[in-house]
Amino acid sequence: MIEHNSEAVYREVQRWSFRSRCLLLVLCLLGAVGGAISTIVILAQDARPWASLPVVVVCGVLVPAGIGLLIWVARLETEVRQDGVYIRYVPFHRRFKRFKAEDLGEYQARTYRPLQEYGGWGIRCGRSGRAYNVSGNQGVQLALKDGRRVLIGSSRPSELETAIRSIVHEN
Repeated sequence: MIEHNSEAVYREVQRWSFRSRCLLLVLCLLGAVGGAISTIVILAQDARPWASLPVVVVCGVLVPAGIGLLIWVARLETEVRQDGVYIRYVPFHRRFKRFKAEDLGEYQARTYRPLQEYGGWGIRCGRSGRAYNVSGNQGVQLALKDGRRVLIGSSRPSELETAIRSIVHEN
């Protein structure tokens, strides 16, 4: 993972749609409220030792709230610079991950099937290689010279492909 100071030829930041983030956040908060209610019920019934307060609070309240927060802040940042394609999936990557321009073999904008090919959205591995996607079903498929395949989700796949073409032909 590398930080580089060269000027970006292309930049895109994707987030889950506002509607999706709100829906998932509400579901997670409902889970947290359910966990809080179950904690109160367990404490009111003088629970057995195995149903301790910390375990119930962590599993029933903190985990759903944490998942909701994670979904709210998640974003995929994609940059094309003179020396390669950079991606960062916040909050999982602290620094950009670079695919060097000279390591890129083929690349093509395409429509894909997130659930069938990769098992959903996020940082995923599937039969078609690794995928970094937030939403939708469009992106650019990279075939690296070492045989790895990487799909980068994009709401502007043809622009991303054009930017990649510009740096590959310059190297």
